[in-house]
Amino acid sequence: MSLPARVRVTRPPLPLASSLRAAAARLCPEVPLARLNTAALAVAGGAVIGAHLVWDGGEVQVLETGWRGRGIEQALAGAVAEGS
Repeated sequence: MSLPARVRVTRPPLPLASSLRAAAARLCPEVPLARLNTAALAVAGGAVIGAHLVWDGGEVQVLETGWRGRGIEQALAGAVAEGS
């Protein structure tokens, strides 16, 4: 399945830049962002709409409701798997 035209998935370098860190914190407030091992973010129109984050002892994937079921979840998981 291909992604919607304006969506891209990226694996940013860690630690996350401040704007990406703020977006990840908004989506996943419970995640210890300072301890991330891997991060994949979905971006649409310059806004972070999804994240798949991995840290020692945990992993979470969050996607804004309106974007679910369009293949983005799989793309995020694939990007994290590539980084492992």
